[in-house]
Amino acid sequence: MAQTTAATPRTTAPPALTAAVRRHVHLLPLLAVLVLLAVPPPGGAGAEGSGGTLADAASGVLVLCALGSSLRSGARPLTRLAAGVFAVAATGIAVAAAGAADPGEALAGMARYLQIFVLVPVSVLLLVRDRRDFTVVTAALVALALFEGGVGVHQYLTATGASYMGEDIRAVGTFGASDIMGMATVVAYGLVAAVAFALAPDARAGRAQRPAALVCAGLLLLPLALSFSRGAWIATAVTCVVLLLLAGVRRALRVAVAAIALAVVVVGGAGVGTALLQERLTSITQVADAPDQSVTDRYTLWSAAAGMWRESPLTGVGLKGFPAHRDSHAPLALSSGSDTAGAGAAFRRQPLLSPHNMYLLVLSEQGLVGVCTLVAGWAALLVCALRRLYAAARASGHHDRDCGLAATGLLLWLLVDFFYGDIGGPSTVLTAFALGLAAWWALGRRDGAGEAARP
Repeated sequence: MAQTTAATPRTTAPPALTAAVRRHVHLLPLLAVLVLLAVPPPGGAGAEGSGGTLADAASGVLVLCALGSSLRSGARPLTRLAAGVFAVAATGIAVAAAGAADPGEALAGMARYLQIFVLVPVSVLLLVRDRRDFTVVTAALVALALFEGGVGVHQYLTATGASYMGEDIRAVGTFGASDIMGMATVVAYGLVAAVAFALAPDARAGRAQRPAALVCAGLLLLPLALSFSRGAWIATAVTCVVLLLLAGVRRALRVAVAAIALAVVVVGGAGVGTALLQERLTSITQVADAPDQSVTDRYTLWSAAAGMWRESPLTGVGLKGFPAHRDSHAPLALSSGSDTAGAGAAFRRQPLLSPHNMYLLVLSEQGLVGVCTLVAGWAALLVCALRRLYAAARASGHHDRDCGLAATGLLLWLLVDFFYGDIGGPSTVLTAFALGLAAWWALGRRDGAGEAARP
């Protein structure tokens, strides 16, 4: 008799999952950069953040992938406006590098500026094809923020964070004490994106989008507070208020009430760091009457940057020229550096190598040329983003408004935070991501219905 044997069933992925993976495979370089941002810098979280990171290396691969994708498509990759904005920025950076006194430092600075303000943003613009791609990348950004925020809260509760007021309680995530703004930046980006998707959920995304976004925003409030970063607090508050106004008064009131309730429960109700947070908040209003040393240093650095610009108003002192000219322009009140310790790092004095204000850094090192090419490009991005957001609000069939709010919010947060910080450290590549997502919304192609057009 013939024996019949049952065939062993083959385990295959569900068709929907396979289709989703194929649909978003071109986003893998983008997602890899976000994942590698969570990897501590070489030498551990306590290592100095002056060198390149795995995320920086991945951003180079991202640029190559975007270039290859554009060459394969055969279509014109950028709109005329997008090409003009980024070409002008690149030209200004090259001019500033040519006028620097130290060619070696200038070339390194030019490479960094081109990476952050031209190459990576353009690559993000090219690889994000439509709202589904944007949603995937933004969701990954929120997930990164939740992870870093969770690490930061654990650091506070176990006193393993960066040193603050004599205690190792400052939440810095995996970025370490050398980049105390790293976790605050990641968490703030995630919070802004979550708020944007809660304000204008897409009808096709399902009913779970708004409550999920609100929960994520509420969870991110705690690590943002425990970062003790006044600049991040101010930028996040300003951005969320603007997003609420852009979304409409009624919706703004509902979300504001929910956000306040979450803040009270998460921070106030739990009694987490209440005294320290109150003292930090109070210090924001004491910048003129009784500033602490960090505020004094910031003011003196701003004064030094303004002095450099007055000395060379057209082209500035050249890329990477601020440290060399700082002492000859800074008032005597400037300290020798800032103290960093904790989160796996030993105590050290970190030199003050920038004015901690991106606009003044550009003005001092690149002069009016940099302001007219780089800063004007950021302003153009914001204007175009707001125009498209206004058009989306008036178009009944427009489905990208949630993405528009998120992209505009990320750009606005960055531009406000630039008044209190500048580029530097392992988290700098996130600046390029924010600019790239904003460029996708503000300068990318749109079809007749106003939605992003695929290349």
